[in-house]
Amino acid sequence: MSLPTPHQAFAHNRRVFLKNSGTGIGTAALASLFAGDSGSTATAAPGLPTGAHFPAKAKRIIYLFQSGGPAQQDLFDHKPLLNEMNGKELPAEVRGEQRLTGMSVNQSSLPIAGSHFKFSQHGESGAWLSDLLPYHRDIVDDVCFIKSMHTEAINHDPAITMFQTGSQIAGRPSLGSWLSYGLGSENKDLPAFIVLVSAGQGGQPLYARLWGNGFLDSKYQGVQFRGGSDPVLYLSNPKGIPASRRRAQLDAINSLNQHQFAQEHDPEIESRIAQYEMAYRMQSSVPDAADFSDEPESTFELYGQDAKKPGTYAANCLLARRLAQRDVRFIQLYHQGWDQHSNLPKQIRGQAKETDQASAALVKDLKQLGLLDDTLVIWGGEFGRTSYTQGVLTNDNYGRDHHPRCFTTWMAGGGIKPGISHGITDEFGYNVVEDGVHVHDFNATVLHLMGIDHERLNYRYQGRRFRLTDVHGEVLNNIIA
Repeated sequence: MSLPTPHQAFAHNRRVFLKNSGTGIGTAALASLFAGDSGSTATAAPGLPTGAHFPAKAKRIIYLFQSGGPAQQDLFDHKPLLNEMNGKELPAEVRGEQRLTGMSVNQSSLPIAGSHFKFSQHGESGAWLSDLLPYHRDIVDDVCFIKSMHTEAINHDPAITMFQTGSQIAGRPSLGSWLSYGLGSENKDLPAFIVLVSAGQGGQPLYARLWGNGFLDSKYQGVQFRGGSDPVLYLSNPKGIPASRRRAQLDAINSLNQHQFAQEHDPEIESRIAQYEMAYRMQSSVPDAADFSDEPESTFELYGQDAKKPGTYAANCLLARRLAQRDVRFIQLYHQGWDQHSNLPKQIRGQAKETDQASAALVKDLKQLGLLDDTLVIWGGEFGRTSYTQGVLTNDNYGRDHHPRCFTTWMAGGGIKPGISHGITDEFGYNVVEDGVHVHDFNATVLHLMGIDHERLNYRYQGRRFRLTDVHGEVLNNIIA
C-alpha cells in the first residue's frame, strides 16, 4: 500500500480541518442551494418515518414569520385599560427591572398608548380581534392563540435568530434544517425545506443563515424560491443548452465527485452529488409548483388579487399551499415591515392589509382541501411591542418599542386544539401572568407535533451534543388535540 505524497496528505488534512472547524468553504452556487434526501442519522421507531420517535400529529409545517415584531395590543390581545389610561405614565411596578432598548431608554417618561383600533369578539370561541384583521374572523375557531409568548432577546437580529435556531448567537441549524435532518423528504423532486420571502418589503434585514444548516450537512439548509419566472437561481438551462447536454455535464461532474469520494471519503462530496441530482429534477418540479395557471379564479378571490403578483405575501401563501400539496416538509415564509417605532396607526394598517386575507385564506384553503389536519400553520414574529409609546404621543399617532416579555403567536391545524387561547397577560399587556410560553417551549411543541422528541433529536459537534431547544423546553400538552 503506497503512502500519500506530502501534497496529498496536506490537501486531505486541510479539507478535514476546514470541515470539522465549522468554518467551511463556499461550495458551487448550485450545490449550496439544494437540500437533498434524508440521510439522517436519527433513529426511526419501527413503522415510523425516518427519525420519528412517535406517531406525528402533523406531516408538514407552513411558518408565516412576521418579521419586525407585530404589536399584540393592536391585533390580538385586547387591553381596554390602555385606552382608559392613555397618556398616563406606565406604573413603575409594571415594568420593574426590565431593561429598555437604546431607542426609548432616554425618554423622560413612558406614557401609555391605547390602541386606535376597535376590538370585538368572533366565532364560537369568542376570540378577540381588532378591526385590522377582518379576514381572521373566519378562522378564529380553527386557531389557537398563544398570548403568553416570551423571549430574552430585545433586538431584532438575536430575537429572530433565537426563534429560528434556538440561540441568539448565529451559527446553529435552523428549525427547518433540524426537521429536514431528522425526518428527511417525502418528495424526491423538491427540497424538504423551502423558503419564501415577500418581495420589496422594507424593515430589518433577513439573512440566509436564518434558514441555514449550521453545523449540519449542507443538504439540510433551506432553498429560497424567488418570485417570477425563475424561482431558483441557476436552475434553468442557459439559452442554447439542451437538457441532454446538461445531463451529460452532470454525469461528468458526478463521476469526478465519485472519484474524489473514493479517495477522501468526505460525506460532503456525497451531499454535493445528491444536490446536483436534486437540482436536475427541480428543473421540472419547480416550474410546475410555481405555475398558478391551473388555479381557478375562486382561488384568487380567496387569497386576494395580489396572489397573481409573484413574490407578494399573498402569492407566497398560495405557493406554500401548492408546495404542501406536493409534500414539502417545511415551508418558511418571511414578511418584513412590522417594526413600527413611530407612525404605527398608519403603518400597521398597511401591514395588516397585506397579510390578513392571505393568512386566513391559507387556513381556509388547507381545510377545504383536507390538508389542515396534518399541516401545522404558524403565524408570529420575534417579539411584541411595548404598551407605552416610543416618541411623542399625540391624538392621532404613537409608536411602540420592542417588547420581549409578552406577545402573541397563533397556530392552526396539525394536531393543535382549535378555537382556544393559551396564556394570559396582565391588564397593561406588559407581563405574562399565566401559562408563559418561552421560545424553547414553542419549538419543543413544534417538534413534538412532527413526531420528534426534542431532547432526542441532537447532533454531536465540537465535543458536545446540540439540539434546537438547547437544554430547555417543555411541550405544551394542553394545546395539543
